[in-house]
Amino acid sequence: MLYRWLYPLATRFPPFNVFRYPSFRMVASGLLALVLGMLLGPWFIRELKERQYGVSNVREDTPEQHKKKGGTPTMGGGLILFSVALPTLLLADLSNRYVWMALTVTLGYGAIGFADDFLKVSKKNSKGLPGKQKLFWQAAIFVGAWLAFGTDLHFHRVAEFPFLGVGSHLDSHIYFPFARHLHPDLHWLYLPFALLVVVGTSNGVNLTDGLDGLAIGPTIVSAVTFGVLAWVAGSVIAGFNIAHYLYLPHLDGAEELSVFCAALAGSGIAFLWYNAYPASVFMGDVGSLALGGALGTLAVLTKNELLSAIIDGIFLVEALSVMIQVASFKTTGKRVFRMAPIHHHFELKGWAEPKIIVRFWILSILLSLASLASLKLR
Repeated sequence: MLYRWLYPLATRFPPFNVFRYPSFRMVASGLLALVLGMLLGPWFIRELKERQYGVSNVREDTPEQHKKKGGTPTMGGGLILFSVALPTLLLADLSNRYVWMALTVTLGYGAIGFADDFLKVSKKNSKGLPGKQKLFWQAAIFVGAWLAFGTDLHFHRVAEFPFLGVGSHLDSHIYFPFARHLHPDLHWLYLPFALLVVVGTSNGVNLTDGLDGLAIGPTIVSAVTFGVLAWVAGSVIAGFNIAHYLYLPHLDGAEELSVFCAALAGSGIAFLWYNAYPASVFMGDVGSLALGGALGTLAVLTKNELLSAIIDGIFLVEALSVMIQVASFKTTGKRVFRMAPIHHHFELKGWAEPKIIVRFWILSILLSLASLASLKLR
């Protein structure tokens, strides 16, 4: 919005020329999101406490020591969403369909999480929306966003989806990290594959959100990583195409996603200030589902669907631990872990909560560095 208003005035006021650069708007977006989150946080938490007084927001399937966290307000993810949306709307190029698709999925998944949290708080139980309903709406929102915005993204490969009555410009290839020439074409199978990436990442973040600051830390790291990847995929500097130099698909306009990623990281840092152990507020499903949806959508839009398994490796391991636990118990009657997701396994082994959180953050940073190394190691 400000980009469209202020950049044309650069002829009269030259300093406004900085708005033409995604790099400037990326930094400004991250700082604005950080400031908004920090300033609004105390008021937002007070409001949540008043409205949720007497409600225990601790999940039932957690270790006994979590009972002491009763009374901590949830739905703090609403603060994250506001701090992401406003800077993005102000500083991104709103004619860019990448930005609108990322925002639509993020806010749509946030709405699902809000409905889930609202049911939990209003009925004073931890059930919320049935799992099948959440999966249905997650799929519906992503497919709807893809039909609204993805069918006009100008990638270099056209994929036909006759059963939907559309032909998409969405690249139906998948690109293997560390393998320059390995990029098979999934054709019409690409849409269900992309849906799996987005929904899987969303639920992976949701499962990880079980300790104070555990989910938001890797989310910040992933957002920064995808910001770098988006900037690399879309930027051409003085005629030099960075993506082509690195043997990556060039995605015209993808650099605008770095503005969204910066807002995601900035709002995450602000939220971490209040969510760090011992947490003053939980993000709730309104935050975890939305953040996971955002990261999954960024993976699809930047053509890093497979690389996201490394970038979002913490969330993948958490989700796999639950799947392994359920499968093992149903088939053999035995549990592989003391409790799933896996962070609870380490809790029951005697690890202190802060130790688990910080070690998971460290692993997330290492995975991010490994994923960025793939840009050159091809």
